[in-house]
Amino acid sequence: MIDRQSVFEIHRLRNEGQSVRKISRMLKLNRDTVVKYLNNPQIQPAHRTKASSKLDPFKEEIARFLELDPQASAVVIRQRIGALGYAGGITILRDYLHALGRRSIARTAYIRFESAPGEQMQIDWGHFGTLAYDGHMRKLYALAVTESFSRMLYVQFTHSQNQESLHQGLLAAFSFFGGCPKELVFDNMPTAVTERVGRLIRFNDQFLEFLTQLRIFPKACSVGAPQEKGKVERAIGYLRKNFWPLRRFIDLSDVNCQVRGWLTTVANVRIHQGTGQRPCDRFTQVVLQPLPAELPDCRQCLTVQVHKDFAVRFDANSYSTPPWSIGWQLTLKADQETVSLYERHKLIVAHARSWQRQQRIELPAHQELVRKIHKKLWRDRQVSLFAALGPAAREYLNALSEANQPIKKSVQRLLGLSDEYGSASVLWAIDKALAHRAYGADYIQNILYQKMLPQRHHLPVTLKQPELNGIRLPQPSLADYDSIVLKRRSSHDD
Repeated sequence: MIDRQSVFEIHRLRNEGQSVRKISRMLKLNRDTVVKYLNNPQIQPAHRTKASSKLDPFKEEIARFLELDPQASAVVIRQRIGALGYAGGITILRDYLHALGRRSIARTAYIRFESAPGEQMQIDWGHFGTLAYDGHMRKLYALAVTESFSRMLYVQFTHSQNQESLHQGLLAAFSFFGGCPKELVFDNMPTAVTERVGRLIRFNDQFLEFLTQLRIFPKACSVGAPQEKGKVERAIGYLRKNFWPLRRFIDLSDVNCQVRGWLTTVANVRIHQGTGQRPCDRFTQVVLQPLPAELPDCRQCLTVQVHKDFAVRFDANSYSTPPWSIGWQLTLKADQETVSLYERHKLIVAHARSWQRQQRIELPAHQELVRKIHKKLWRDRQVSLFAALGPAAREYLNALSEANQPIKKSVQRLLGLSDEYGSASVLWAIDKALAHRAYGADYIQNILYQKMLPQRHHLPVTLKQPELNGIRLPQPSLADYDSIVLKRRSSHDD
């Protein structure tokens, strides 16, 4: 159907004496069309019933997807509705999205450089918002590694871009690929490049040492030239458009599990636009350098102190240790999944890493060991003697234990104060300390010093055998003698 202006021109030219052939040529219309409108300028096209589209049953779902992510690409939406039964092509989906007002983004062309198989890999970081752990937010990053010849892709998500995370991600990528490239291309990230003056580059010492162990040559891109690592740049963009939209994640482990599935089922088996082949097929031509027999330890490493609650502090959380290690200096090594504690080179405990904050991660065996130690402690003779002083003494023992005070050392000092001031005075001071929640032998000594005078001015005789000096006898109860006296009196009265 042509517009009314064209119909008018047909009749105007005809009135001027032009032939049908010339009118057709001038207006670029078919001759039959010119004749049809000359015979009947009011002719209307036959009404056609609009054919149903394969997209019709899925338009509501498409609208829901676009509400979740207005920038979701046609490829991603095609994957999602394909799982729901859509069997149509992507062209009609793109046309439909275009009709909804979506516009494609113009791309800038660059000269493409191809590498020999196994010659080069390119790496880059991408920021992907945050993940929530019970209200605590952790930034989320993706390390992408691309084998340049095949475009085979590996991705690992992390909560940090620090040195250890970079090394761990690269080591995982090389294990995924089955070997190392001869050359690694990257931008001027501080974990790779420390300083740059023109063509002179000073590489990060730790990064350079890591690559040296794997026999990889480092190559930093020119400043402001991301196209020099364009293959991995496009891979990051593909990750954002194809993997990230319309997904929900529980934690870091879930993100990495989903991205590994996506690499296997989508990214590395698709027909790559640049090569016209599947990355997994081209990768069969790649021969990489073998990994060394002993892989470098890329875990984050630091020295930590074991506190009174038999735990160390790391990344805003507490991780328990065996109670016998209280006060020790231990070596902590952490990766994305595990926090391990070493005494020198001996592993003493390993915990699953928590990405929450202000959490205590404790092994049940450590708590059970604490209970056993306390149970054994209460059987100690000195502790038993102190507990025999009365309920206040036993309550204070429990308070000392909960406050993680050294029980044996405290009891020894408290018994010494009992010898010096008398048990009644010590019990009175303990009541005062309990009222103020002051737990420790120092508090008891200070209370007695301020309020009391020592009852004994002469120390007991010191024996030659030191172990005999530590013998203590429970204070006898005079009530027993009183009962005997009363019985004798009653018999005389009779």
